[in-house]
Amino acid sequence: MTKITLTVNGTRYTRDVEPRTLLVHFLREQLNLTGTHIGCDTSQCGACVVHLNGVSVKSCTTLAVQCDGAEITTIEGLAPEGTLHPLQEAFWELHGLQCGYCTPGMIMSAADLLAKNPHPTPSEIRHGLEGNLCRCTGYENIVRAVSSAAEKMGSPDA
Repeated sequence: MTKITLTVNGTRYTRDVEPRTLLVHFLREQLNLTGTHIGCDTSQCGACVVHLNGVSVKSCTTLAVQCDGAEITTIEGLAPEGTLHPLQEAFWELHGLQCGYCTPGMIMSAADLLAKNPHPTPSEIRHGLEGNLCRCTGYENIVRAVSSAAEKMGSPDA
């Protein structure tokens, strides 16, 4: 076992983990943060995307021990408790989800995209979400949701 300390959604945790423990399993099983989904375990679907020190990573191919000392944000920590992030609101309002399995990873990837490019074109949104698969929506409403959130986040009222 290896002792790691990391900050997840603003809370500091110290835990003993096996060196082979994947970050997605650590989040779900040790911290009970089940919003991060396991979709493929091969880094192809993107359902497990979280932010590691502010950058999107696929937690199914990231070891928990690699995150010692890091700051992690999951879908549960994207907005203050009891509120929705503009991306979450836009996905809901514009039907950017159907079954919802890919949604946490899609939103976390979109948040990273908007942090780097606050006013992306639809083409840039599609490119920014290339590592996330959705088997239900056909992507059009996802692109609309990200565009809408970008507009709201860029407005003075946001």
